[in-house]
Amino acid sequence: MDTKRLILFVVFSFSILLLWDTWQRKHVPVTEVASKQDLSIPSSQKLNNTQDAKTITPDSNFKLDTGARIKVSTDLYQIEIDTVGGDIRRLLLNNHFADNAQDKFVLLDDAQKPLLYVAQSGLIGNELPTHKSVFTSEKTNYVLENGQNHLDVKFNYKNQDVEVAKIISFDRGSYQIAVRYEITNHGKSAITPSAYFQLVHDDGSAQESQITPTFIGGAYYNEADKFKKISFKDMKKRDLSLISLDGWIGVVQHYFASAWILPGNQKREFYTKEVAENIYSSGVVTQLSAIQSGEKKEFSTKLYSGPQIKEELEKAASGLTYTVDYGWLTFIASPLFMVLSWIHKLFNNWGGAIILLTVLIKVLFYPLSAASYKSMAQLRELSPRLQSMKEKFGDDKVKFQQAMLELYRTEKINPMGGCLPILIQIPVFISLYWVLMGAVELRHAPFMLWITDLSVKDPYYVLPIIMGISMIVQTKLNPAPTDPMQAKLMMAMPVIFSVFFFFFPAGLVLYWVINNLLSILQQWMINRSIHAAALAKKGNAARK
Repeated sequence: MDTKRLILFVVFSFSILLLWDTWQRKHVPVTEVASKQDLSIPSSQKLNNTQDAKTITPDSNFKLDTGARIKVSTDLYQIEIDTVGGDIRRLLLNNHFADNAQDKFVLLDDAQKPLLYVAQSGLIGNELPTHKSVFTSEKTNYVLENGQNHLDVKFNYKNQDVEVAKIISFDRGSYQIAVRYEITNHGKSAITPSAYFQLVHDDGSAQESQITPTFIGGAYYNEADKFKKISFKDMKKRDLSLISLDGWIGVVQHYFASAWILPGNQKREFYTKEVAENIYSSGVVTQLSAIQSGEKKEFSTKLYSGPQIKEELEKAASGLTYTVDYGWLTFIASPLFMVLSWIHKLFNNWGGAIILLTVLIKVLFYPLSAASYKSMAQLRELSPRLQSMKEKFGDDKVKFQQAMLELYRTEKINPMGGCLPILIQIPVFISLYWVLMGAVELRHAPFMLWITDLSVKDPYYVLPIIMGISMIVQTKLNPAPTDPMQAKLMMAMPVIFSVFFFFFPAGLVLYWVINNLLSILQQWMINRSIHAAALAKKGNAARK
C-alpha cells in the first residue's frame, strides 16, 4: 500500500512540474537578448533592400585582434598594416611633425593611448574575409626605394570556396592609398559579395581647443547633399544610413583628413555607428557584381589619408577640399588662400606672405578705410567743442544731444560715416582669420628670429605686446569719447585684447600687428590733413 502511494506521489509531482513548465512557456514574457554580433562589421541589408531582424548593441569590451605587423616605408609614410584584416593600424606622416615639433605626426594609431584611429576594409557574404579575418603576406617589410614610383603590398586569404588577394598600393608623392580586392570563386555556385571600407575612431582623444575651437569627427560628401559634418555626439544619438551614387566619407580634424573614396556612379551606403562604448565607425558599403564559379573579378577604391593640402585634396576627389573648414565665408576665404599661396611661392616664407597679403588687402580697401578715418578725424577736431558743450549743458542730456546734432549738421559731418566702410571689410578680415587658422601649410612654418612656428602662440609674447601697444596708439588717434566711462573702457580694450592674443597663433597676431601699423599710418596721415584744413579754415575766418 505504501509503495502504491509513493508511485502515485511521484507521478503526480512529475505531472505538476510538466504543467508548471508548460504554463511558464506560454504566459511568462520572454526578454529579448541583444545579439553579440560585432558592430564593427557593417550590414549590407539596406543596400540590398532587406530587413535586419536582429537587435544589436555596442560591445563594451571592444578589442582589436592583432596578428603580424607588416611595415611599409614610402617617401610620405611610415605605415604598419596588421595581417588581421589587412587593416592600416598605424600611419605616420614623414613631412609633418607632432605638436611638440620633435616627433613625426602620427595620424592613425591603434595604441589607444589615447588615440584609436584605424582604417579597415573587408568583404561581406559567402565566407569572404572581413577585417576580422587573418591574411598572409610574403614579406614583413616593404620599402619604396629611390627611383621607384609605385609599391604594392599584397595580402592573401584562401578557403575551400574562395581565394582573395588584398593589394594596398602607394605612389610616390601621393597621399592617395589604393586598395584593390582580387576575388576568385572556387565554389560550385555564383557569389554576390559586398565590400565595406571604414574608419574607426574614439572620441576620447577628440579634444577641441577652447581658445581656437576646431572640429574633429565624421564627414561625408555627395553631389546631392554636398559637404556634411557629423560629430561623435551625433553618432552616439543616431546612426547615419544614406544611399548615394557618388561621394566619399571619412574623418576630419584640424589640418588633417582621411576619407574612403569609391569609384563614381557606384551605388553605395554611407553609414556611421557606435561600434563600442565611445568608439565610432564612419564608412561606406557597396554591392559588387556577381562572380560565377571559376571566375575572378577585381574591385578597387582609394583612401586619402594625410594633410589638408588643397592641391592634394583636389586631385583625390570632388568636394574633399571642403574638409579645410572656412565656415560660411568659404567663397571669400578660398580666393584669399590662393593669393596667399601665390605670394608664398615668390618669397618662400609664410610670414612674409602674410605681411604682403595684409598690405594688398589694405591697398584694396584704402578708399573705404580712408572715408572711415576721415570721419573719425573730423570728429576728433570737434572733440574740444563737444567737451565744452557737455560741460555747458551738464546733466541735461536732451539739450546736449540736440546741440551736438546741430553741430554735425553745421560742419557737414556724418558721425556714422566711418561705420559702413568698416562693416564692409569685416567679412574679409574674418575670412582671412579662418584661412590662417585652417592652413596646414602654416603648421610648423617658421617666420624669422624667435617665431619658429606660425601656427602656435608667440613663445615670448612679443607680437601680442606690440599689438597691444599699437591698439593704444590707435585709441589716441581716435576722437575721445565725451562719456568718462566710455573713455576708460576704450583705454582698457587694448589690454583685454592683448591678453586674448597671447594664446592665438603667431600667424594671426602677425596679421593683426601689420594691419594695425598700416591703419595707424593711414589714420595719422588723414588726421594731419584734416587738422591742417581745420587750421586753414580758422585762419580764413579770423582774417574775415
